[in-house]
Amino acid sequence: MIREVEYFLKGGPKNTNKCLEIVSELIDEGFKHVVIASTSGDTGLKAAQKLMNRDVNLVVVTHSAGFKKPNQNELSNKHREEIINLGGKIYTGTILTHSIETSLMAEHSGIYPTYLITQTLRRICQGIKVGCEIVMEACDAGLIPEGEEVIAIGGTGKGADTVSIIKSAASKRFLELKVLEILAKPRE
Repeated sequence: MIREVEYFLKGGPKNTNKCLEIVSELIDEGFKHVVIASTSGDTGLKAAQKLMNRDVNLVVVTHSAGFKKPNQNELSNKHREEIINLGGKIYTGTILTHSIETSLMAEHSGIYPTYLITQTLRRICQGIKVGCEIVMEACDAGLIPEGEEVIAIGGTGKGADTVSIIKSAASKRFLELKVLEILAKPRE
């Protein structure tokens, strides 16, 4: 198998459109599930607009309520409504690598397994870490099936700069999750 990989000089939102072009080509190949990270909803909405009327299961994964500060939901209601109207699904829940361990680590200055996994995945790039998280979260919520090859789109900060194909697994079966291909990522 030979695939072309897009390497961006820097991460960030300026790469979102190219990532969505890559995703569109993958859907033409027959991929049926797309999971994309989106904090405010901008990136998720762009994906929903690009993929509307395509035979694809689009799942937009957002930060949990209270992630940035108590009682705040970062996804705008307007974007939520538009994404759903375009056929996308939305998952808002705990980021797997920002769970109870994060609180314990801050309080007790320890290092926990989830932190080590997070830092290991970041050695590849932030978008791969995010891709693994959002695929498991979407499986945990029953929004995509386990054991399928799905397209995962993540990023560094805002926007999308990483596209990968991941064999899906629920978080309970983390060791069955596999990053099969990386089609786009930042070099830095």
